[in-house]
Amino acid sequence: MQRADTIDQALERFDSGELFAELARRVAHRTESNLSAGHPRLRAYLTDELAPALEALGCRTRVAENPVAPECPLLVATRHESADRPTVLLYGHGDVVNGEAPRWREGLDPWTLIAEGERWYGRGSADNKGQHTLNLFALREVLRARGQLGFNLVVLIETGEERGSPGLVEVCGQLRDELRADVLIASDGPRVRAGLPTLFLGSRGVTQFTLTADLRPRDHHSGNWGGVLRNAATTLAAAITSLVDGRGRILLPGLRPPVIPASVRDALATVPVGGGADDPAVDEGWGEPELTPAERLFGWNTVEVLAFLAGTPSSPVNAIPGRAEATLQLRSVVGTDLAGLEPALRKHLAEHGFPMVDVAVTESRPPTRTDPDHPWVRWAADSVARTTGSAPVLLPNLGGTIPNDAFAEILGLPTIWLPHSYPACAQHAPDEHLLAPLAREAVAIMTGLFWDLGEKDTAPGPA
Repeated sequence: MQRADTIDQALERFDSGELFAELARRVAHRTESNLSAGHPRLRAYLTDELAPALEALGCRTRVAENPVAPECPLLVATRHESADRPTVLLYGHGDVVNGEAPRWREGLDPWTLIAEGERWYGRGSADNKGQHTLNLFALREVLRARGQLGFNLVVLIETGEERGSPGLVEVCGQLRDELRADVLIASDGPRVRAGLPTLFLGSRGVTQFTLTADLRPRDHHSGNWGGVLRNAATTLAAAITSLVDGRGRILLPGLRPPVIPASVRDALATVPVGGGADDPAVDEGWGEPELTPAERLFGWNTVEVLAFLAGTPSSPVNAIPGRAEATLQLRSVVGTDLAGLEPALRKHLAEHGFPMVDVAVTESRPPTRTDPDHPWVRWAADSVARTTGSAPVLLPNLGGTIPNDAFAEILGLPTIWLPHSYPACAQHAPDEHLLAPLAREAVAIMTGLFWDLGEKDTAPGPA
């Protein structure tokens, strides 16, 4: 059987409802990772649902305990065919955000996969059960057709991604030999648009920090003291605008990235931003001037104010706030000095007249990016184009953040992500859904890609 025949066979099985039935069974597992009661359900999803599916692919499976969050175990599966063939590491996560059943539209239930028109509704249908189910489905089709994969396979499924992947970096470090591979191929996040197959090669990092102006233990009457007491809220607002101005441009050099590399600029030259039916309108003139919207979103840093609190907003009184606090976020690209972030902030604020504003970095995940000119990237893009008839959108990195640092930095792998969702999928919200036509196209793409991976002299060889 040849490539085209295998893809046709996979699509026939998709049309027959085989993938829908598998996903329905997986959606029914209530794997909310941020609930204390989720632990046995998370483990059961790995041992009762995914392990049998991977063993049917000829994999050896085992549960890897999580040294940081024991309630969020991981599943490792391996199938070795030949030392002369490349090894691919597949990743996914079995946990989901809270079901929030009361907030779903009437007739829908987060734990029951329901098809309405082109949408398959259910918690995890898009993030991430639908995506890793689709990849396993494509692997099975190649194995059925060829009798072997033609490459070596390692699969890692975690159950804490929605909590920030606690323990993933540590497990990758501990199991470096077991997880050894030539490339990561994974699926998470959205395409840039539903109808545009997309590859992204990493993600922007995310660093959260708080700024606090704690000037006095209580508030004071604005009529009696206005004009002679420093206002904590005004001080903090001014401190923030010394970091990022009213048009979103970053002013502190330590928060800005290096110049966008030519290969990244080239990759972003034709990437659309927004334009979907449910997308907000892009604000003209916001962010770094002289950059395109794609360069600002995927190739540059942004500083966002996530929360600001002073006084009692729900019931303001005539008083000068003695304390104000803001939570800010830095989305960063490769080359940003995250290690020097906190001292750079303190130095800048002191030099600009705000030594009274305290800084605390609370959490951070570094940015990652595989070079768009990497041989594995060119191979994957060519495979997708061979299936769809046109080149996919190539993003050097996702605008959001995924735990790609575990694979790019700890395991040292080139990383290629092929998302099977789209921006309006209601991920992390009520009425989450997988778009059926997109999923069907993704079955063809992944079946073709896994077929190509097993062909001799087509994929880059083992390291």
